[in-house]
Amino acid sequence: MAISIDKHIGLYQHALELRSQRANVLANNIANADTPGYQARDLDFQQMLKARMGEGTEMVPVSASDDKHFLSVSQADTITGLKFRNPTNPAIDGNTVDAQLEKTEFVRNTMEYQAAFEFLNGKIKSLMSAIRGE
Repeated sequence: MAISIDKHIGLYQHALELRSQRANVLANNIANADTPGYQARDLDFQQMLKARMGEGTEMVPVSASDDKHFLSVSQADTITGLKFRNPTNPAIDGNTVDAQLEKTEFVRNTMEYQAAFEFLNGKIKSLMSAIRGE
């Protein structure tokens, strides 16, 4: 019986990529906490992971009628899974970043990244043990 390494560790690879992307989005939110009119954004991790794993997704593929056309911001957001965060206390200047919430989400995302990395490391060690016959 052949073992597919991609099936064995593919989930963790996609999870690490998405956690890294989410860290960038959250850091961008924190950096723009004082920017007037800035809208906080976040990734829908579960939806994006399902899309990466090839499972059913609600995202509709977008195509342009000509190769020279650019995707609008809303179309690009649909493709990437980037969404606006619903503000709990929007500022008078239109900024929707809650710095404490963003920092909390950033720390949580970092811990989940670390956990996925540890699981991936464990899977690789178990595969190496199986290859060596230990």
